[in-house]
Amino acid sequence: MIGNGEMIVRLAAAAAFGSVVGLERERLLWAAGLRTHMLVCTGSCLIMLVSAFGFADVLGTHNVVLDPSRIAAQVVSGIGFLGAGTILLKGEVVKGLTTAASLWAVAAIGLAVGAGLYVPALAATTIVVGILAGVKPIEERWRDRMRGHRLRLTVKRGTMSLDALHAITGDYASRIRQFVMLPSEDADHEVVTIQFAALPPSALALIERKLSEAGGVVSVETKNE
Repeated sequence: MIGNGEMIVRLAAAAAFGSVVGLERERLLWAAGLRTHMLVCTGSCLIMLVSAFGFADVLGTHNVVLDPSRIAAQVVSGIGFLGAGTILLKGEVVKGLTTAASLWAVAAIGLAVGAGLYVPALAATTIVVGILAGVKPIEERWRDRMRGHRLRLTVKRGTMSLDALHAITGDYASRIRQFVMLPSEDADHEVVTIQFAALPPSALALIERKLSEAGGVVSVETKNE
């Protein structure tokens, strides 16, 4: 059994660790920011303390068997309701998954502090903040690089076909995901939509130039997926 002073130190440490993660989310103006992360981490710490030491007075009593991990284990599943509240669906885009994951991670940090595992808790806090703040720019650069592309062509009627497109794109023909040809408002023209898998910027620029120079092509428009 630990003393009250040690318990207070653990609660304060949990609030401090939670605030470090919360500040990173607060910087991006997410609803679950500084106070939310501090509360989750402190609350998880308290639950861990209660689970580990709250029933010490009945230990040793005849026919009483306690598992100190049972109450703390409920945090892992219970934090889900709060994380779900941060996840939003905007059109076809899901937002808030990272913040939900950070709340879940902060709850685990609080449990670790409550158990007296200061070094793992500090290490986890450092790693979580590093992931949230440091990995995002890398992720965005990779996502931009791997994002598919869509080209919209206006062509003279009967001048564009899939075989002609393969001939123009050459080695990049295998990157074509979709080829759609529709009639244009102008009876003499057709609208062709081409979707490509991820292409390097130089390859996309080359394809655009070749298409622009192809006979029968009136205009070429590019749009990222």
